[in-house]
Amino acid sequence: MIGTIKSYSFWLAFMMTLLCAIIGTFLAQLPYLSLFGALIIALILGMIFQSSKKLVSRASRGIAFISNKFLRLGIILLGFKLNLIQLAQAGIKTIVLAIVIVTGTIFLTYLIERKFGVEPELAILAASGTGICGAAAVMGISPQIKVAPEKLERQHENEVLAVAIVAIMGTVFTFIDLGLKPLLDLTPTQFGVFVGGSLHEIAHAVAAGSAAGPVGLDNAIITKLSRVLMLAPAALLIGFWYQKKSKQDGTNETATAKLPIPWFMAGFILASVIGTFAPLGTNMLNILVKAAYIFLGMAMSALGMSVNFRVILKRGLPAFAAVFISSIILGIFVLVVSKIWF
Repeated sequence: MIGTIKSYSFWLAFMMTLLCAIIGTFLAQLPYLSLFGALIIALILGMIFQSSKKLVSRASRGIAFISNKFLRLGIILLGFKLNLIQLAQAGIKTIVLAIVIVTGTIFLTYLIERKFGVEPELAILAASGTGICGAAAVMGISPQIKVAPEKLERQHENEVLAVAIVAIMGTVFTFIDLGLKPLLDLTPTQFGVFVGGSLHEIAHAVAAGSAAGPVGLDNAIITKLSRVLMLAPAALLIGFWYQKKSKQDGTNETATAKLPIPWFMAGFILASVIGTFAPLGTNMLNILVKAAYIFLGMAMSALGMSVNFRVILKRGLPAFAAVFISSIILGIFVLVVSKIWF
């Protein structure tokens, strides 16, 4: 690891990915682009860097390091965004709804993906991104999907494709929800719960929730963050499930007797505890959360620099169709629950 950090390849990759992350953060503050969020924009900028094949080739070792290690660091720091007291004050209904949404959506989306012939690794990544919190969930769950070394390139393709799916579907359904808002007859609280419970990225929930004013926005954020809270237990359970499935199917030679415990998720939970109870102050918490998105943006752009787009385009349609169907079902379910229960 130390040798990698000292290498020319690392620092070249560091500067390239940092540039993408910073530009992505800036662009995500602009109208309309805010729907995509900084992480998705950083991924797209990383893809654009592929036009400079010589530069990307020189930075290849550093790109691999950043896409792995910086991802974990970013997810740990993202824990500071979760205020556990605010989530508790939102009430048991919000937490229960989040558990039902995450569990049901992952199961349903995975089932539909497999029915459509999507491979298991891509199916579980797309399902996790749809059910939990978009790109961050995809990248948080991916380390739990242990594949053989010769399949790592394909796993990177799966990560990018899953991120693209939840980004595009989330954006589409954000516009649908905003268009339907006048017809739904929801209170600001209900509309906030509806979009926070059904949309994919935090950026999507914020963009749609703000249409219902401060109350709608607050409820959208709280409901969405309740789903984000499920990321750590979901990663643990999915890791257990995938390893057991791989052993039974005999499809994964890397499966061992050791259960895949995502230790960086423990850091994510610890960060949320520190952010909630330690006297860090609002400014410091904001800095830590911004740092989280910078590191995650660097990891996403590194991922964008190392994928094969032709292969992704060839096998993306069934996965897109499956998430589209599950997103419709999710939206209808959360709409009914928000009307009845909130």
